[in-house]
Parts: sequence; C-alpha cells; structure tokens
Amino acid sequence: MKRIVVLGLVLLSSAVMAEEDPIQKLKAIQSSSELSKKAYEGGKEATVFCGYCHGVDGNSKRDRIPNLAAQNPVYLFTSFEQFGNGERQDYVMSELAASMSLDEQVNIAVYYSKQEVVMREIASPALVEEGRIHYEKYCQSCHGVDGLGSEAIPRLAGQPVEYTRRTLEAFRAQDPKRKSPVMRLVAERLKDREIEAMANYLQALNP
Repeated sequence: MKRIVVLGLVLLSSAVMAEEDPIQKLKAIQSSSELSKKAYEGGKEATVFCGYCHGVDGNSKRDRIPNLAAQNPVYLFTSFEQFGNGERQDYVMSELAASMSLDEQVNIAVYYSKQEVVMREIASPALVEEGRIHYEKYCQSCHGVDGLGSEAIPRLAGQPVEYTRRTLEAFRAQDPKRKSPVMRLVAERLKDREIEAMANYLQALNP
C-alpha cells in the first residue's frame, strides 16, 4: 500500500511539472542567474533560423522586419505561442513557431531580450519631434513613456521606420492578420504624415 501511495505521489508530481505554466517557467528562469545563463546559451543555439530575418543579435536585417533585441521576454514567448496556435498569422513565423519546442521558445525569448538595439540612421530627422507629439497623444498610455512596452505590449523603441509604418497601415486598413481592437481603433484615426512622423520618432528612440 505504501508503495502505491509513493508511486502515486511521484506520478502526480510529474503531472504537475508537465503542466507547469510556461510563463511562470520563464519568470523562474529570469530570477535565477544560473538558469538564465543556461537558457541564454540554449537560445543562442536555437536562433539559427530566426537570425536570417531578425539578426543573430535581434536587430533585423530588413527594415520591414521587427527587431527582437531588448523586447520583453514574456511578450516574445507569447508571440511564439500565438503564431504556433494560429492566433497570429505569418507565412514564415507560423510554421517556424509550430515547429519549435516549448524550451526552444522560452530560451529564444530569454536570449533576444538580453540583446541591445543597434540604432539605424533616421530617414527623416525633421519629423522626429512631430512624431514625439503624436506618440504621446496616441501611444504612450499603453507602450510607455520610453516605448518599452510590457509583458502584453511590445517594445516600439528602436523599431525600423518601415516596419512601424507598415504595421500601423495594416491596422488602419483592418488587415485580418492584425486583430488587436485597440490598435485598430487608434490606427484608424491616423493620417499618413502622423504615421510617418511616429515611425521616425520611434526609430530614434533608444532609452
């Protein structure tokens, strides 16, 4: 009888570990220097395919692709989950995310979150100050004073002009791939110049 009880406890413990909340796992890794270092190294190895577009250091190789460097790790991991389960859609990301293990997704999120954003040359410096005004009006309440975002909201600081412009235009056009009702509501009010000005401001923003 005692053996049965012990076996049952072992199986229960294993089930609990298997059902561990991945977000809590990610946060536990972040709070441990040893686990964080291990995840960082694992993430560096796992970014073989990510690096072709987003860069090995998380700075995108094409201006239409977002930087992942310094992005909130919880936001990154959640994005992987959403691409993997179809909540978000992208030809490349959907297949890639679906092929990754949970550990790979967590490790990549940790790795990219620890990279630094490399500043790009600003396309239209004259629009930066105007962009700041529009950003404070439309975006700051959610994305933060410094554009750093949060666990649920992406970092915008340092993102390429073209990526930000395309994203806002897609929300404004009610692109079905862009499902955030809040972003759609904000974007539908924006004029082309406001979008362009904010895109330049955000690329120049690197707190």
